[in-house]
Amino acid sequence: MGREEKTALEDIHYVKLVSIGSVNPNNPLSDQSREAQTALLNRCLNEYPRGIILGRDVTVGKYLIGDHQLTMEKITYHVGFVRKPSWEEDSSI
Repeated sequence: MGREEKTALEDIHYVKLVSIGSVNPNNPLSDQSREAQTALLNRCLNEYPRGIILGRDVTVGKYLIGDHQLTMEKITYHVGFVRKPSWEEDSSI
């Protein structure tokens, strides 16, 4: 497919779920973990074969710890590909 051609939903044969963030207050994400999650999403959207975002799920966790309220968010992107990327089979991400 050329850059000008749009990907139709019927052409999607592989969907990868990419999560960014965490709603587990006992295991907060480090900055490095969050950057790795963002790098994976960027890889899905920019490298060959280029994926498209089909949808996203937002999970929000609100916790009361003592007198403080903690709000955490995790967004899961559904990234569709025409075929499974070869880098997906090579990595354990």
